[in-house]
Amino acid sequence: MIVTNFEAAELVQIACIWEVSARKVGNVHPTGNFATTSFTDFILSAVAIGTSFSDNCGHGVGLAVLHAVEDTIDYVDQNTNLGICLLAAPLLAVKRSYPLTRETLHRVLDQLTRDDAECVYNAIRLASPGGLGKSPEQDVMQKPTVTLLEAMKLAADRDMIARQYANGFADIFDFGMPAFLAGLERFGCVEGAIIHSQLRWLAEFPDSLIARKNGPVVAADVQRRAQDVLQLGGIATPEGRRAGVVLDKHLRSDGNKLNPGTTADLITACLFVALRENKVQPSAPFRWQTDEWL
Repeated sequence: MIVTNFEAAELVQIACIWEVSARKVGNVHPTGNFATTSFTDFILSAVAIGTSFSDNCGHGVGLAVLHAVEDTIDYVDQNTNLGICLLAAPLLAVKRSYPLTRETLHRVLDQLTRDDAECVYNAIRLASPGGLGKSPEQDVMQKPTVTLLEAMKLAADRDMIARQYANGFADIFDFGMPAFLAGLERFGCVEGAIIHSQLRWLAEFPDSLIARKNGPVVAADVQRRAQDVLQLGGIATPEGRRAGVVLDKHLRSDGNKLNPGTTADLITACLFVALRENKVQPSAPFRWQTDEWL
């Protein structure tokens, strides 16, 4: 079954709710709020962008991102999901009569315009994401003179979300989706699969948000710590789970400056693709039953 546009917007909401409900290391979850951002903020943000994407489907990727960010700020008065909006908008723009693949997504990315870039720049300025610095070319504080795809390619070496635009969402389809589905088969529940895939992401790629806020050396250190957790068996073993709890405490130290927020956004995109392509159903078992975790 290929979902309709409205159904696809609902699946974005489900993906957002699943992601924030999973007890991932260093992120907000039901029992792991930050000082200024809560689990409820993310649930309200999921409502906001689902409604916005439903209303703005077919009006262009850039405009959909801008309206979703505007609606989110109206709901929670802060940026909770800029990265999710940037990833979800082109995925939602794939026509409902087509499967969601790298090939069908390429058609959307290749048609992005300068107007899309201007809308996204406005959304980024409005969201004011943490650690945003100056760029030598096509800085977001300036009016763009290139298409959104061209602008993203310029940022692809320092931002994992921009990298998805540049490589046709290859990391989502070729790495993130297989990691999530492998976790789903192994643990038999969505939460376990999400936690497993988060550790896989962190071990494979330095998190962009951590790098922006703290520098590449710190981001590489977090990557190494995640690799150590996986070498101990990840969440499948008592030793891996204990190491994961230690990693979580490390990431939450010093005011949550090591929040792996970009990784959370990438996971949400993977969840949406899995839902859209019927690799997992909204009714799938969610809770990972264990007493040895966060």
